[in-house]
Amino acid sequence: MALFKGAGVAIVTPFKENYEVDYEKLGELIEFQISNKTDSIIICGTTGEASTLTHEEHLECIKYTVKKVNKRVPVIAGTGSNCTETAIYLSKEAESFGVDGLLIVTPYYNKATQKGLIAHYTAIAENVSLPIIMYNVPSRTGCNMLPQTVATLVKTVDNIVGIKEASSNIAQVAEIMSLTKGNIDLYSGCDELIVPVLSLGGAGVISVLSNIVPRETHDMVAKYLEGDVNASRDLQLKYIPLINALFCEVNPIPVKAALNLMGYKVGPLRKPLTEMEPANVERLQTELKKLI
Repeated sequence: MALFKGAGVAIVTPFKENYEVDYEKLGELIEFQISNKTDSIIICGTTGEASTLTHEEHLECIKYTVKKVNKRVPVIAGTGSNCTETAIYLSKEAESFGVDGLLIVTPYYNKATQKGLIAHYTAIAENVSLPIIMYNVPSRTGCNMLPQTVATLVKTVDNIVGIKEASSNIAQVAEIMSLTKGNIDLYSGCDELIVPVLSLGGAGVISVLSNIVPRETHDMVAKYLEGDVNASRDLQLKYIPLINALFCEVNPIPVKAALNLMGYKVGPLRKPLTEMEPANVERLQTELKKLI
């Protein structure tokens, strides 16, 4: 059974003006998400600027989220690293806090071979009992997990159950589903490809868009899974301009700008990310006004 079906939000990490984590604001965002039908909270992922959090902050964000959510929806913690031992450490700590699952990105910078990826994920899985969703995002990591590697891990490691596929390569997604015979929890990692991924047997999306329109993103998946493909497709197409604006600069620059424009006061970005270019802010504002 999938950790969740539907739209899980890759939630931002709000910061105070002094760049400390704003836990009170994180709590407000979590409540906003749950009240608007978000199906899962994914904490400390790419959108959550996990790469600029200290290990202490990273773990405290996970612990806080588990307590705040209080089992209302599944909590999935991003605990990946380019160091296998660090990923094991973060994963074991997250498990002790009571998360429902782990999201583990492929090692970045190292450029592991496919053999290395199998060794990496297997080692992490052997040290926890939680279900693991692998995360393939080669545009950010320089490492592409091939479909055969995905199939090998899903078939040979019991608690590796899913993948967030963000390669933007729909043919690769189809091959994953073919090689695994659909026995994998597939989540779109690209908001513009939610419906195409669902059409191949996907369980949902781990979404940036959900930060802005959680109810509508939930509905996009729910309607498809209920058999109303036309309504799901219409929502997908409706939000393409907003999705494009949310990715006109590297994520999460635009989504944090959008939340600030909407009055959520999620604060600044940590360097090396910088604030959005004025022309792109204007573009984003144009799309946000359409939501009113």
